[in-house]
Amino acid sequence: MSFPVPAAETASRRSNHKRLQQKGREHHPAAVLFSLAMLLEVDNLHATFKGDTADVAILRGITFTVHPGERVALVGESGCGKSITSLSLTRLPPTNRAQITGSIKFHGKELTAPHPKIAYIFQDPIASLNPVMKIGKQLKEAQGDAECDLEELLAAVALHNPKAILSSYPCELSGGMCQRVMIAMGLARNPDILIADEPTTALDVTTQAEVMDLISKIVEERKMALLMATHNLGLVAGRCDTVHVLYAGQIVESGPVSNVLKNPIHPYTQGLIRAVPKISSRNKEELKDIPGTVPTPQEISKMANGQDACVFRPRCKYATDACAATVKTISENNRTWRCLRTR
Repeated sequence: MSFPVPAAETASRRSNHKRLQQKGREHHPAAVLFSLAMLLEVDNLHATFKGDTADVAILRGITFTVHPGERVALVGESGCGKSITSLSLTRLPPTNRAQITGSIKFHGKELTAPHPKIAYIFQDPIASLNPVMKIGKQLKEAQGDAECDLEELLAAVALHNPKAILSSYPCELSGGMCQRVMIAMGLARNPDILIADEPTTALDVTTQAEVMDLISKIVEERKMALLMATHNLGLVAGRCDTVHVLYAGQIVESGPVSNVLKNPIHPYTQGLIRAVPKISSRNKEELKDIPGTVPTPQEISKMANGQDACVFRPRCKYATDACAATVKTISENNRTWRCLRTR
């Protein structure tokens, strides 16, 4: 299956892909050492929240890495743990109330609090901005001790007439403009990594493309790493180097984006790709969905059998009795997947 790639991005993407290939990016990042130091290391991350009657496990052993300049995607349906994974890296609400275990290292040091070199873009830009505070004041707060010209910062995210925007309230701006302001806030401290949590959710299709082009351009120009959480496989194709597919708080498949999209191994990844509409198809085809829904954390606890069982099995056409026992992660060349099935 092919996914549409905006023409405006082709040149910069080819340049970045060539740069990463020269560093050995053709291999899975967890399996090789780059010439550069590791930027972000997440190892066996668990996030548990207090429930009314029992603790609720949301993340169950998330492990991945991000190298400087690498673009990584977390993909999955709503409720799979993408946002909680992203928020856990910065200890932003609600994860500041969760019991977080495992290791999160940034530049080789354990991360236990928000870091000024980690920028975060939220799902809903309008809801994330303070409605009673002007944009200029909010940018100053985000800037902290860093020194940068606020008008230049807004110009960098392609906002025209930055002086007028600085004196505006969020309600006076469109959704796309508010998202650009959020990106500018993230850039205020010159971060090393940009975490984009569903950055186009509240935007129309045209604005989505503009915002994603802008993010890709900024990441390339500033030589930042990108960690993007999304359910939209079209955003991942061509824009990211590595993809981790999440289901029920676990990574079920990982690998280079092009390989995973062209040859998915895990039944869940296959289902996600089959569910993408084929605009170029000449024949009318019925849209194929994945049966059932993502289980609740309480249902996951009953099905998981500790951490060993596959919780996707009620929705999987390949499921056998063995899937309810022990399912381990398989690594082969530059791919990993958590399933009893082989290629």
